[in-house]
Amino acid sequence: MTWKDSLAPLRNRNFAWYYGSRFSDTLGTMMAGLALTFAVLDITDSATALGQVLAAHTIPLVVFLLLGGVIADRVPRTLLLQTSNVAAGTTQAVLAALVITDRAELWMVIVLAGLNGTVDAMSFPAQASMVPQLVERGQLQSANALLSLSRGGLTVIAPSLAALLVVTVGPGWALAVNALTWFVSAALLTGVRLPAKPPREETTSTLTDLREGWGLFIGTTWLWVVVLAFSALNAIHMGAWYTIGPVVAKGTIGEQGWGFVLSAESAGLLIMTVVLLRVRLRRPLFVGMLGCSLLGIPIVVLGAEPHLIALVVAAFVAGAGIEVFSIGWNIAMQENIEDRMLSRAYSYDALGSFVAMPIGQLLYGPLGEAFGYQEVLVWSGVAYCLIAVLALTSRAVRTLDRVPVTPSGATAATTAGEPR
Repeated sequence: MTWKDSLAPLRNRNFAWYYGSRFSDTLGTMMAGLALTFAVLDITDSATALGQVLAAHTIPLVVFLLLGGVIADRVPRTLLLQTSNVAAGTTQAVLAALVITDRAELWMVIVLAGLNGTVDAMSFPAQASMVPQLVERGQLQSANALLSLSRGGLTVIAPSLAALLVVTVGPGWALAVNALTWFVSAALLTGVRLPAKPPREETTSTLTDLREGWGLFIGTTWLWVVVLAFSALNAIHMGAWYTIGPVVAKGTIGEQGWGFVLSAESAGLLIMTVVLLRVRLRRPLFVGMLGCSLLGIPIVVLGAEPHLIALVVAAFVAGAGIEVFSIGWNIAMQENIEDRMLSRAYSYDALGSFVAMPIGQLLYGPLGEAFGYQEVLVWSGVAYCLIAVLALTSRAVRTLDRVPVTPSGATAATTAGEPR
């Protein structure tokens, strides 16, 4: 692909407006975590209270994900995202006002965090499944890479911006700016013009739609195999890398060294995104799972010989590999799942991934204390590599190829329902 081809999605009016909306939405989301953390600590100065607030957001997110997938497959996704952004902005604006006026109490923050998590559950499946409606099928890789590029850049910028606001004007005003980004995101979506969804042949219940989504999930081998693998991979990632990883790093390479390692991982992700704007992926799940397996390497290095340079290099390579999987996965989903069920497919995918994360967070502390942190890291890194590669023993995962591009001018939105 040439650079002209890589940037072609931005010349599409609908995608350009959506890209701007996603940029603003992602900026707000990445600012929210840090701003909320310091707002809660200003109120209570308690790590336990902070955990309660974070759980109040996560629990409804997991509980309502499948319902969000059903809704996103029934109603116009643009409208659902606009409504969700306005609702998220409103809850955050209310919280900002309470914090700024010193009226915030912990129970209020917990309630608002729960509402925000519910909104996220409604919006995530719609957001994940919008891209095929916006660009031609041959532009899916470029479109996903461009979205990933902005997300990767904001990973670096947004927390720093939120921290600056917290330090200079306080967490309440940081939350207010965060709320504004969601309102802007909703406004930008008014520029997206998509054909109306075809009328449903028959009215079905939510339970029927969930069963249909489950039938798709369990009947699509490559889908359930990869999600099953990631149930374990995410537990290891959150437990080994993010829970006991900092503990080992603090006693070996130091806090600043750990920061360098995480930055190297983000750099690998960003550079690979640029590469994938030019290089077309074939067999997206084969190269994706191989790329994903690379994350096991820095986990092993951290446990065995935690030298800074080796860790920085390993983390850079791992970040690049994770990005290959991320884009490969979106391509596989968007090219092979028909549009009317794509949101439900993403919701089952997310549910399988999110449920495993707290398991790793809760399990790895006791494991490290019982068997030694570094030994647990080594075995976890090895297990991570093996599980990722094991998924490739499935022929459906290993051989899934790109769907042939439709004739020039035909868009994914007009072909998404074709049987494959």
